[in-house]
Amino acid sequence: MAAITHQQLQLGDVEFHVAQCGEGEPVLLLHGFPELWYSWRHQMQAIADSGRRAIAPDLRGFGGSSAPEAVEAYDIEALTGDLAALLDALEIEQAVVVGHDWGSDLAWKFALLHPDRVSAVVGISVPYVPRAPAEPTKLMREYIGEDFYIVWIQQPGVADAALSADVRRTLATREVWNAEWAARHDEPPTPPWMSEEDLQLYVDEFTRTGFTGGLNWYRNLDRSWAYLEQFEGRTIDQPALFITGSRDPVRAFMPHEAMTGSVTDLRDVVIIEGAGHWVQQECPDEVDAALLGFLGSLDAAR
Repeated sequence: MAAITHQQLQLGDVEFHVAQCGEGEPVLLLHGFPELWYSWRHQMQAIADSGRRAIAPDLRGFGGSSAPEAVEAYDIEALTGDLAALLDALEIEQAVVVGHDWGSDLAWKFALLHPDRVSAVVGISVPYVPRAPAEPTKLMREYIGEDFYIVWIQQPGVADAALSADVRRTLATREVWNAEWAARHDEPPTPPWMSEEDLQLYVDEFTRTGFTGGLNWYRNLDRSWAYLEQFEGRTIDQPALFITGSRDPVRAFMPHEAMTGSVTDLRDVVIIEGAGHWVQQECPDEVDAALLGFLGSLDAAR
């Protein structure tokens, strides 16, 4: 088995913790919320075993990476800029970029804003969604309601305190965080796709860092929406793959069909039966097979 190595890299005014495994073609793995590089532990080994180099950072606001205090430090310009700076620091011209949850949104946007740095893109759970006709939080309030979790998160300090009140409960729950969830007290079991040691690693890190860094990604939806106006009409043209679980609740309000016409080379949509939102941890073998099959097809086409 290839060893996972860790290093700290200074990227401008932010410091990044980066885990790596293997050698060869670089595959950049972007985690979601509330996660860490560790959410890719299964895929990193599979990628390394295939003769490639897995690179999994703690993203801005998470784990061993910097968490700037300013809310506006987490807009899409800053987040995609981090990835370009990371590739520069690692002396990598192009990488296959794979993301899950918020990391999936970031992977799509990195391919959109920095197309020369992305050779192919894989989104997991969250498809690419073209720029909305109005500010996203305004539309969510109007069409989904004030109790929608993303709307609830917008008020600085509220969700931060609720999620930090019982870190283990926050990370173990299979419910959506909102005001109603925050008002209750329960003790959910460890998710079946995690060991007690896995969960404790997350609990220790988020107890240390809190959740504000990750929550600030949500608080930049409208700011990022305004920034992306200049890229209106641009398409994502790299070879692409989308993976999701049949039970992922995100499918209800972000269907993969939204990518039609905007992701011009979508090679496949893989729906893993029985999997929920945390698909690469719930069904690692199936995700590994889909990912490596896609990577292999790229090699064959070269």
